[in-house]
Amino acid sequence: MKKRILIPLLILAAVIIAIIIYSLVPNGESAVQLTTKVEKGNFEVVVAVTGELRAQNSTEIRGPSELRSQNLRIRSIKIQNLIPEGTVVDSGDWVATLDRSEADNSLKDISDELEKDESQFLKTQLDTTIQLRQLRNDLINLKFNMEEMEIALEQSKFEPPATIRQATINLDKATRAYEQAENNYALKVAQSKANMTEVGINLTKQKRRKMEMESVLKNFDIKAPSSGMVIYHREWNGQKRTVGSEINTWDLTVAELPDLSTLASRTYVNEIDISKLKVGQKVKIGVDAFPDKSYTGVVSEVANIGEQLPNADAKVFEVNINIYERDPILRPSMTTSNKIVTKEFPDVLFIPLETVHSNDSLTYVYTRKGNKKVVVLGESNENSIIVEQGLSEGEEILISVPEEPEKYSYSGLELMQIIKERKAEEAKKMEEMKDNSKKREKKPSANAKQNFNPQGRRQGK
Repeated sequence: MKKRILIPLLILAAVIIAIIIYSLVPNGESAVQLTTKVEKGNFEVVVAVTGELRAQNSTEIRGPSELRSQNLRIRSIKIQNLIPEGTVVDSGDWVATLDRSEADNSLKDISDELEKDESQFLKTQLDTTIQLRQLRNDLINLKFNMEEMEIALEQSKFEPPATIRQATINLDKATRAYEQAENNYALKVAQSKANMTEVGINLTKQKRRKMEMESVLKNFDIKAPSSGMVIYHREWNGQKRTVGSEINTWDLTVAELPDLSTLASRTYVNEIDISKLKVGQKVKIGVDAFPDKSYTGVVSEVANIGEQLPNADAKVFEVNINIYERDPILRPSMTTSNKIVTKEFPDVLFIPLETVHSNDSLTYVYTRKGNKKVVVLGESNENSIIVEQGLSEGEEILISVPEEPEKYSYSGLELMQIIKERKAEEAKKMEEMKDNSKKREKKPSANAKQNFNPQGRRQGK
């Protein structure tokens, strides 16, 4: 009998409780609708980017500097062996070995050229000796001939005048031939000296090339210039330089020894957000490997020119962030999450971004009391947005769109004019920026006006 009375009473109590809960929810809204309150406090506008730790200062471990010599003509050399990244080394410890194959081939070619130059030097020396000896013999014979002509002239003094004249002419010819031969001999000596100098220079150059190459080959085992932790060097495309990578004459770096006492985070910011950044802005830094750790830093450098990273479509700008704290657990190449504070607003109202809704002319929120309340908004960050007008601290609003939003009536429509004025100002600023950009594109540079005429000819000052 008691059970028959108890069951209807329990059912009646459940119905009453359901009616009470339903009556507490305005406009029949679902009881599970999530809400939040308008908060008041300090608000930060941040640009969130991912970065990578690197040392602000590091010592480069380089290949032999002699590779830059123009005499060797080596363009690039592969790394044959390399110590594992992260190894701690002392000064003078082995770090890497370069591939000798190309250098050995170059040394063989240099040796072959040296033999040719030595042979050419000897040949030129012998040819010069033979030619000068022949010329000296010719000079002696011409001198004897000249003396014979002098004797003939002396003996013809009692002969007829014609005979004397003939003897005089013969003597003049012999004298002139001797003098010409003397001059030719002097020229030939000078020419021979020049030839010997030329082949001697070539021979000396080849000897020097061979000595330099032999000296370079002795330094193909790369040693650490100081103690520290070895970190692989990154090339221009962001790839690490490892075994099989090439070093070249303009970049001889094999690896690096970073100074772990001063670390920085290198990151890349897209072209939309780069205008918000400047040197000196505060940064909140996290390290993915240690989520419970946090650090602070400052923007130390913002690139003026963008670049396109591999496998990326948009242009980005490099930004360097110096880290204030020192922590022995931090290592280069660790991934960081950086929040760059671009603006700070003290003591303002703000709400989550997902609570804000809009149509063509209004921005509004759904309130706990059953209204679509018009709001005037300000700056935002990745999670929240500032409310300048329309809400008060602690006011409760819905996080998402309710089940029957058409039952919510608008309030705060008097703020529509402010919103329209804001939008008009933003549109005007955008139009001015476009006009200025077009003017800069059309306007020729001052140097172009000064130095060139319409036909493209250079103008003098």
